[in-house]
Amino acid sequence: MPVKRGRLGVSGALAGAVNGVFGGGGGMVLAPLLGSWCRVEEKRALANCVATILPCCVLSGGVYLLRTGLDWGMALPYLLGGLAGGFLGGKLFTKVPAVWLRRLFAAFLVYGGVRYLL
Repeated sequence: MPVKRGRLGVSGALAGAVNGVFGGGGGMVLAPLLGSWCRVEEKRALANCVATILPCCVLSGGVYLLRTGLDWGMALPYLLGGLAGGFLGGKLFTKVPAVWLRRLFAAFLVYGGVRYLL
C-alpha cells in the first residue's frame, strides 16, 4: 500500500503539536505513526522522524525564546552533549537491527511514562 501524503501530513502535524506543547517528544508520536499508520519501514521511519523533528524543535525553541526567554548558560551543555550523542547514535543506527531499535524505543517510552507518573 503506498503511503498517503495526507497521513504523512497529519502525522507531522501531531508530532509538531506535541513538540510545541511539551517542549519535545514529537518523535515519540511520529515514529509509531510513521511505522503503523503510514506503513513506513521502521528504520526509514526513525530516520525521517529525526529529520522532521529538527525543524519542529527549532521552531518551538524560537517561540519559547521570544515568549519566555532562554537560559543559554544552562542550554549550552545540553546542546553540546546532544550533538555528541546524536552523532554517536547516528553512527550506531545502521548497525543495530530494526527489532532492537523498536525494543529500545519502547523501553524509553515505558521508562519516561513511569517516571512522569511517579
